[in-house]
Amino acid sequence: MFAGFGVLALALGSNLAVGTAVRMGPGYVPRMLSYILIALGLVILVRAIIAPGDSIERLRWKPITMITIGVVAFALLFESAGMAPALIALVFLSALGGEEFKVVETVLSCVALIALCVVIFKLGLQMNIYVIQGVW
Repeated sequence: MFAGFGVLALALGSNLAVGTAVRMGPGYVPRMLSYILIALGLVILVRAIIAPGDSIERLRWKPITMITIGVVAFALLFESAGMAPALIALVFLSALGGEEFKVVETVLSCVALIALCVVIFKLGLQMNIYVIQGVW
């Protein structure tokens, strides 16, 4: 990943003038940072090949699916139903993706998250968002 970002930065900044160490051009620092990223990526790659590591556990689809559905539900409900119903859907659907689903902990998480979001976004930042659509 590091090497990939470094190569991408080199490609995107290839039209910038580099200059010299004494008279740096606009492409000097990005190019040097790209080289550093590529070197770091290569060091990590070599180290991963040489050193024995733990085996990668199999992909668990339930958490990935439920969290993704929760985020999509939040996005769909935020404008139409308000922040509180969207957060409730997000937290409950995401909690269903876990190994242990406890209703009391999930409800407490919803209450705490809604209170925190109301304080931060509605009262603190004074954003014009509905907590519950049509109510407040």
